[in-house]
Amino acid sequence: MTSSNTTSPLNAIADQALGLADAPVQIDAAPAAAEAVSTGPTFASLGLSAEVVSALTAAGYQNPTLVQQRAIPAGIAGRDLLVSSPTGSGKTAAFMLPAIERFAQLQKAQASQPREPRPADGGRGRRPKPVARPTMLVLTPTRELAMQVTTAAATYGKHLKCLRTVSILGGVAYGQQLMLLAKNPEILVATPGRLIDHLERGCIDLSQLQILVLDEADRMLDMGFIEDIETIVEAMPATRQTMLFSATLDGKIGSLTGRLLKDPERIEIVQRMEQRTNIAQTVHYVDDRDHKDRLLDHLLRDEGLDQAIVFTATKIDADQLAGRLADAGFESAALHGDLPQGARNRTIRALRERRVRVLVATDVAARGIDIPGITHVFNYDLPKFAEDYVHRIGRTGRAGRSGIAVSLVHHAEQGALKRIERFVRTPLPVNVVEGFEPRKAEPTGNGRLGFGGRGRPGGNGGRRFGSGSGKPVGNGGSRDGGYGARRNDGPRTARRGS
Repeated sequence: MTSSNTTSPLNAIADQALGLADAPVQIDAAPAAAEAVSTGPTFASLGLSAEVVSALTAAGYQNPTLVQQRAIPAGIAGRDLLVSSPTGSGKTAAFMLPAIERFAQLQKAQASQPREPRPADGGRGRRPKPVARPTMLVLTPTRELAMQVTTAAATYGKHLKCLRTVSILGGVAYGQQLMLLAKNPEILVATPGRLIDHLERGCIDLSQLQILVLDEADRMLDMGFIEDIETIVEAMPATRQTMLFSATLDGKIGSLTGRLLKDPERIEIVQRMEQRTNIAQTVHYVDDRDHKDRLLDHLLRDEGLDQAIVFTATKIDADQLAGRLADAGFESAALHGDLPQGARNRTIRALRERRVRVLVATDVAARGIDIPGITHVFNYDLPKFAEDYVHRIGRTGRAGRSGIAVSLVHHAEQGALKRIERFVRTPLPVNVVEGFEPRKAEPTGNGRLGFGGRGRPGGNGGRRFGSGSGKPVGNGGSRDGGYGARRNDGPRTARRGS
């Protein structure tokens, strides 16, 4: 059952909300409907107050998406939520708006009440060590997604007084985060690894937590965060409200939800990829790395290209390819999990400010980046998981805009391409550019492309973009995707072994 018997202020407000149907809801939505709904409910009709609606209007929001229509009233009512919804469907607002509305109602209820005096220091002349006691916690798998959620919270709650949101994630100095935690924020957005570090240091106390959100829960499980999540949950009260958002509700998610959620409202928004006509998806076959680089250089010079993201499989390739593109005259930058958080923030800021035209990234950029100017996405390397293809191409064609997604595929990668086509339930059309026609290439013994070396394609040593370096690139480097072991926000076993 839900936690309606609690006496916490937020849950007392939830008890006053109207009851919702217990039956699971599954909506088969075309992409256009998932992005924006032109008719039907408004944000105000979903139970959001004038202050929150005003902030949404100022931010350009018009009508709630399908997932928001269902999740917002249930969230305001204090229900646990189990939600599956495709990328670009408005999931962040679906869990953040009901929480902010509950904060807004709580502030109104407390407006006439006197503030409690600060506890005395016992005459010792020293203040006790500050400990943050958040009311809401949002766990995300990547830093970029955490920053996006933090920005969204600030946008939606800008008309509320004393609603502070802080991000706790790897790659940021502990001293800086301790200063933020000392302000005792109401909302905490964190990656699991760094959050546990602060819990173990006694800087964060989750005993008063009332709302827990697991964003991209399936990806956190794929990254090996299950033990971290269980450790974090043990530190918070069982009477909390829990909202779990995931691309799929099958497999590992099923066992996790049974332990974390109580009588949840189940919402599934199904989006058929073959209906996503606003993104033109094509495949270009390549013979070797040199052929791939020359074709990419040609495609990036398309006059219709505004900004682009080029996805690579490894961190090393992201750095090297960004450097080659810069040498070729492109305003490019790399983004991957080994970069310090400050550098990652500067890169994203430069992309937003259009000082970077081509971002070369691992899958850390596949989620949590929403930039209107991105017209093209290039899969320089196919993703390891078929579902990540959907998240990658979802960086373009946002909010109903048109976009182009191009995959550069070696013949040896036919198996990976077929898995993607089965996942999106449609064949991807093959395109050929005049002057860049492929010749059938034999795969190497390990099934990978051969880049340089005798008897393999790319025998020129991988010379690319006329840089003259002549250095082979190869397949070295740790596979990142943003989901490998990281120094500060990876799973506990990875952090302790670093």
